[in-house]
Amino acid sequence: MANVKIKPIGDRVLVEHIEEKEQVRGGIIIPDSAKEKPQEAKVIALGTGKKNDDGKVSAFEVKVGDRVLISKYGGTEVKLDDKKYTLVREEDILGIIG
Repeated sequence: MANVKIKPIGDRVLVEHIEEKEQVRGGIIIPDSAKEKPQEAKVIALGTGKKNDDGKVSAFEVKVGDRVLISKYGGTEVKLDDKKYTLVREEDILGIIG
C-alpha cells in the first residue's frame, strides 16, 4: 500500500477518494468546484481503534485496501505531497464495496 506519513489516532480512518472518470457529453465541461464530492474511497490507514466503556479497544470492521462508501460531508480533508486525503471516523463509513 501507499507509504503515507499520516497515522490516524483513535477510531479515525484515512481514506483517499476514488475519482470517477470524467466524460464530456455535448462539449460541456463541469468545473471541479461544481462537481459533487465522490462518496467512494479507498482505505489507506487505520487508527488505533475506539475504546469502549470497559477501556478495551474495539477492532475496525474495515481494513487497509478496502473500497468503502463514506458520508458525503463527513471527515476532514488533508493535503500531503500534492495528494488529497480525508480523515473520517469509522462511524462515517457507510459500507464496504465488493
